[in-house]
Amino acid sequence: QVQLVESGGGLVQAGGSLRLACAASLGTLSRRAMGWFRQAPGKERAFVAAITWSGGVKTYAESVKGRFTISRDSTKNTVYLQMDSLKPEDTAVYYCAASPWDTAGSSPTQYNYWGQGTQVTVSS
Repeated sequence: QVQLVESGGGLVQAGGSLRLACAASLGTLSRRAMGWFRQAPGKERAFVAAITWSGGVKTYAESVKGRFTISRDSTKNTVYLQMDSLKPEDTAVYYCAASPWDTAGSSPTQYNYWGQGTQVTVSS
């Protein structure tokens, strides 16, 4: 059993930055790949970024490449999403997810534990 808690969301102007964190309040993230997804109003949940247990493999959606950076601190059982050069179209609820495998996949079906989400709003 793994419980995930996201933090760091908020309101920011276009061009600004935010850093999201996802901590395991119960269980461990050991040997699990982790992912970030987002869901805008009226849209399906979309992949943002993923990282393997070692951090050696990172994958990104094309829309965030060069602007977002995923990382993890295994000693703190925490995964981060650094978001720079934010755009209004990045506005969404952001979710972190834990996979039962060590594969940085882009499909929500590859993840079996989810956080409650944190709102990110980017104003123009």
